Amino acid sequence: MVWTWNRTVAMLLTSTRQPLSGVERCPPMPAQPPPPPERPGPTAPASGPARRSLIGAVGAGALGAALGVRTPAAWALPSPTRPECAAGQRPVFLGTYGNGIITCAFDTRTGALTRQSSFSAVTDPSFLAVSPNGKVLYALDNGGRQGAVRAFAIGAGGALTALGPARSTGGANVTHLSVHPTGRYLLSANYGAGSVAAHTISADGSVGARTALVQHTGSGPDPGRQEGPHAHQILTDPTGAHVFAVDLGTDKVYTYRLDPASGALRPASEVRSASGAGPRHMVFHPTAPYAYVANELNSTVTVYALNTATGALTRGESLPTVPGSAATVVRNYPAEVVISADGRFLYLSNRGHESVARFSVTGGGAGLRLLDTVPSGGSWPRHIGLAPSGTLLFAANQYGRTVAAFTVNQDSGALTPSGAPFATSSLGCVLPV
Repeated sequence: MVWTWNRTVAMLLTSTRQPLSGVERCPPMPAQPPPPPERPGPTAPASGPARRSLIGAVGAGALGAALGVRTPAAWALPSPTRPECAAGQRPVFLGTYGNGIITCAFDTRTGALTRQSSFSAVTDPSFLAVSPNGKVLYALDNGGRQGAVRAFAIGAGGALTALGPARSTGGANVTHLSVHPTGRYLLSANYGAGSVAAHTISADGSVGARTALVQHTGSGPDPGRQEGPHAHQILTDPTGAHVFAVDLGTDKVYTYRLDPASGALRPASEVRSASGAGPRHMVFHPTAPYAYVANELNSTVTVYALNTATGALTRGESLPTVPGSAATVVRNYPAEVVISADGRFLYLSNRGHESVARFSVTGGGAGLRLLDTVPSGGSWPRHIGLAPSGTLLFAANQYGRTVAAFTVNQDSGALTPSGAPFATSSLGCVLPV
């Protein structure tokens, strides 16, 4: 049976993610020299036209029929478990290159940031994640020959206190981490080594022993960026059934099953992108079995249909991430991709074009349509993040060393700049919580 759009489920899921009576869910909070070269990726935008790979569009019915997917009974984001606090000010964490982790508060109406504290004793924490209960922050640490992951208790004013030691990820240049929805495992991707890892999470939130290390193999047609595997992201689908690793170097997305008892990652399937696309980051639709992958090397975004029973992905349409004429002016490298809680709009950051693209999600999740782009408020927007309310979007500009805030129109999804960008350090991540 082909999965069909369920408006009732979508409305219920959306409503659980919105503020209630002026109250939002969040973690507890109380009353330089030039940036280093980007790792991974080019040190500066290259000139010349972007390569594209336009795959034939596949309709929702055809794609679903090809997969044989069924309506997933548990296709929903985990229920929020963070303590409630008054709307007005909420925490946002900035992962930097060279200046550790910076804690700010943001105004929930305007997005204006105010710096509160920092934790400098961590090297290039370019990606961050928060525990399901909002009390623990996880960060990368690339201070040694191998990458590492670390945990921090979130205290008053967003002050961070280290929880336990750093734990090796088993590979060089770790670039991404995520917390499994159960809160029991921390997942990480080693770009330099082309491998992915899993660690236990202890009862106090600290990172425990490594339970899995899986090495990818292969390469792609770009000799400068795809000479070998480069795992760029690892994440879990909304049901928690499967773990996915996006590998830029091999032009593949790998599906794993996480053994809940041992923490082992067991290969389930893999899917290839267009040759030379360089898949970087992906995001899942919140209520439909589809995923969207930002391709760094050919400036496209691709729709994949998900078989929720097996975790297998089937590649669908790809489309450019910038307007047609813009691709002939500057080489563009897509970076982060996020989706609205109701699944109606997709946002993607463009490095080179220096913009945030807005897409309409069509066909019940099976298609995308580029609506427009807005300037990112700085240079090289490596990361973007939506506030939990969905009414604000933040762009972290790595080379521009700014965080730009945008208000999000809840009807159209349109982005409007809100105030002047916040000047800070060379950024890898912005995490509003």
